[in-house]
Amino acid sequence: MENKRTLKRLPVGIQTFEKIVDEDYLYIDKTECIYKMLRHSNYIFLSRPRRFGKSLLVSTLQSYFEGKRELFKGLYIHDVEKEWTEYPVLKFSMASAKHTDAAQLNSFLGTMLEREEQRWGIDSHRQYANERLTDLILTAHKMTGRKVVVLIDEYDAPLLDVSNNGVLLDEMRQIMRNFYSPLKDCDPYLQFVFITGITKFSQLSVFSELNNLKNISLLPEFATICGISEEEVLNQMSDYLDDYAEANGITRGEAMSELKHQYDGYHFTWPSPDMYNPFSLLNSLQDKMLKSYWFESGTPTFLIEKLREFHFVPSMFKPTMKMASAFDAPMESLKSVTPLLYQSGYITIKGYDKVSRLYTLDVPNREIRIGLMESLLPNYVQVDPYNGLTSVGQMYLALYNDNLEEMLRILQEYLLTIPQCDNTNYEGHYQQLLYVIFSLLGRYVDVEVRTSDGRVDMVMNSGKALYLFELKLNKSAEAAMSQINLKDYPSRFALSGLPIVKVGINFDSVRHTIDDWVIE
Repeated sequence: MENKRTLKRLPVGIQTFEKIVDEDYLYIDKTECIYKMLRHSNYIFLSRPRRFGKSLLVSTLQSYFEGKRELFKGLYIHDVEKEWTEYPVLKFSMASAKHTDAAQLNSFLGTMLEREEQRWGIDSHRQYANERLTDLILTAHKMTGRKVVVLIDEYDAPLLDVSNNGVLLDEMRQIMRNFYSPLKDCDPYLQFVFITGITKFSQLSVFSELNNLKNISLLPEFATICGISEEEVLNQMSDYLDDYAEANGITRGEAMSELKHQYDGYHFTWPSPDMYNPFSLLNSLQDKMLKSYWFESGTPTFLIEKLREFHFVPSMFKPTMKMASAFDAPMESLKSVTPLLYQSGYITIKGYDKVSRLYTLDVPNREIRIGLMESLLPNYVQVDPYNGLTSVGQMYLALYNDNLEEMLRILQEYLLTIPQCDNTNYEGHYQQLLYVIFSLLGRYVDVEVRTSDGRVDMVMNSGKALYLFELKLNKSAEAAMSQINLKDYPSRFALSGLPIVKVGINFDSVRHTIDDWVIE
């Protein structure tokens, strides 16, 4: 029997480049992008969603600037880089400064600076963070005779959780501005500055007068610097793909399609290769199953609060066209929720029109759409979400078998078991509830679809049929069906190539559930 090949371990959750190399984990070679970036500017900012490989990128830069050429053997940069000069590196991560107030943030910065001061033999008695960082830069330069590299990971972590608190945000922002101010004043002593984050705060508010900070987040040449491209999956992860297919009893092509549908679809510029969420993809290949790994690693509480604040309902998660300034915008004084959705990874670029200079934005993949809908479901049914998802699973089976009658019966029964929700006495509440549930069932669904004589409340494509829904509140299913027929909604979809199924549903605002329905 042929021995099964031994694959390198997948670096799930490992963010240290040196550890990945020394312990023989798989490393997706990003050094060609790094090489280009180092020649692009000496002051760089990069925005990418959480768990997209920013910290590993920072760690890789640290090893590069420390002159550790042996770690890069076999990678693009090993041979093209001729100098391999060793520079003093100051690396700071703000990731642990989440959920802090001003006093805690000052304490965190002090502790972080003290660790670096001990490394450089500085016994600091200075009070302010900017003075201590200045001393570090000057001392490192003096002791080595070389300019200093400063790497800052997740610069915005202390600010994200207080974005809803204007007073505290201003206070925290002032602390961070003070900390970062030496990056301008110490320019003659700095070789390279690299800053990562999830969101974009204006340079004026956080980085003071650091007006030479180059934002490369939307530049096509750096589209693949974080994340894993489809080409990298096929060329550098081919054996892992085969193992996934074998474990699930499917073909290699089916495995690729399944993983692509679930985790692919990110674009941070245009044109851009399709990019996979690396955290989810690596976990999936390791476990050999599909799960919502990215959502499980963090609950988007802040996001849900912002969606409520801006009255962003579930059906708004569909393709929309925006100028770059509408989504690549600073986070302070938000005029819409779009910048937060884009910069946090809940929507992504799906196209670009050169004439209008408009970008098309949409949810990147199934993992994000399902995760969002699961998070939004409690807004429409105030009940234990796990019980709700069990009912959704039962509805999925019914709809999978094209048994809409059974699916609506399960939904009717489910709604009867939950406590009364506030603000349910309007038709739009039930429209959004159905939108969430159909999205959870993995079906294409749209609302308020225009026809020649009105709008269909909801259209759902099951893959086998096209369902046209008309919803009523405190009337009758027959009245809903009469409207479908009177306005001849089916003619709008005559060329869809699918059988048309008309569905009239009436909701009861007293019992907070479906009263009756008619299917034709």
